[in-house]
Amino acid sequence: MNLHQFRYVREAVRRGLNLTEAAKALHTSQPGVSKAILELEEELGVRIFQRHGKRLRRVTEPGSQVLASIERILQELENLRRIGEEYSRQESGTLSIATTHTQARYMLPAPIAALRQRYPAVRVALHQGNPEQVAQMLLDGAADIGLATESLEEHADLITLPCYDWQHVAVLPTGHPLADGPPLTLEQLAAQPLVSYHPSFTGRRRIDQAFAQRRLAPDFVLEAIDADVIKTYVRLGLGVGLVAEMAMRADDAAADAGLVARPVGHLFGRNVSRVAFRRGAYLRHYVYTLAELLSDRLNRALIERAVAGGGDDYTL
Repeated sequence: MNLHQFRYVREAVRRGLNLTEAAKALHTSQPGVSKAILELEEELGVRIFQRHGKRLRRVTEPGSQVLASIERILQELENLRRIGEEYSRQESGTLSIATTHTQARYMLPAPIAALRQRYPAVRVALHQGNPEQVAQMLLDGAADIGLATESLEEHADLITLPCYDWQHVAVLPTGHPLADGPPLTLEQLAAQPLVSYHPSFTGRRRIDQAFAQRRLAPDFVLEAIDADVIKTYVRLGLGVGLVAEMAMRADDAAADAGLVARPVGHLFGRNVSRVAFRRGAYLRHYVYTLAELLSDRLNRALIERAVAGGGDDYTL
């Protein structure tokens, strides 16, 4: 058996058992992939895949165990490669970060700037997507570290640690009837046209759940993934905005001129943004540094303990 066979089996599974697509991804021929998989099955004495003619139909029960071993072997090979790179280039390399727009726009700039001051030869590749895409980039090895509020803790192959907690705020134009006064209520918000995040982003599920529990039917007239877009439409009078509190920064008053932010954590609860790593991955020293810059609750010893199997949660 050889590493090419292992990679062919893994890619076949990743491509939905489509050998043609697997061959394209591996820059080889479909017959070559099929032959390599058959040879591995013959050497192991088990069928990894159940077939219908020449097509792969599903992964067999012993095949699932083989796949788990293959993933561990290929992960360790990747770790070896990274160890070699780390010690041959102590202060350089590429740090790949997968995250959502909100984190990229409001939370990451200062930590990344501080990281670059410490490691000026380290290049940063920032990959933005929805929370599920962030998780998948980590699982595929396309990112070293991920940061998001949703989805990350739902994947067993990811180590996730709480980074910081936050609440939503209601954003209103100056002079709006709800711009001041007693704390806002769900009934008051449900009576207004609302502008907020797409349901898969930035704690939107908590908002929907809170209204549903009170049997209220809010009118979301516009949904977006970008808090700056939401604020633009609030200024135009489209409705009341519901955004993450970090999108209304005290140090950027000019950008939020004409708007008022009111906390609504008492209505929708607090959200936890989490930092994530692929389970078993080798992390370069500047990955640990970025995590420590993101939150004073994170440190290298804690992350190493989690990656080694010592738990992936703690109290904020």
